[in-house]
Amino acid sequence: TEMEPQMSEDRVEVTLEQQQGYRFEARFSNGTPPLITDEPAPLGGNQGPSPAQLLVTALGNCLSDSLIFALGKFRQPNDGILTEAVGLIGRNEQNRMRVVGVEVTLHLGHPAGSFERLDRILDQFEQFCTVSQSVAAALPIKLTVLDSDGQVLKS
Repeated sequence: TEMEPQMSEDRVEVTLEQQQGYRFEARFSNGTPPLITDEPAPLGGNQGPSPAQLLVTALGNCLSDSLIFALGKFRQPNDGILTEAVGLIGRNEQNRMRVVGVEVTLHLGHPAGSFERLDRILDQFEQFCTVSQSVAAALPIKLTVLDSDGQVLKS
């Protein structure tokens, strides 16, 4: 198994305490501030992200972090990144709701010409993403990378 160099722990611990209805407070073992989660109406009060939103957020965030890490490793500009992540919700064969795919678009903070060895960076940065590499076997992830001018660099 491949471990990321920046990973210092071998566990991620979360305690979820029900507040009311579908609203939970998620508390993390490492001192990270707590997070309120909830379901949208009519089930919940939409007072925090839902589990599906957290999944999509985790994928977009991890891919962004991996790109920042890879750009930094090659001493390239790694600021100004904007990420859009869309979870596609559908029904499975048993007619149950599922996240059936995720589309992640990473926008670099600079034009493609500002970078050196960008092809190499774009070829390998996904391998450093713990979350997307963990779920990709079960959940299709469509990744697109654009530069700050909107030029498609990877799709």
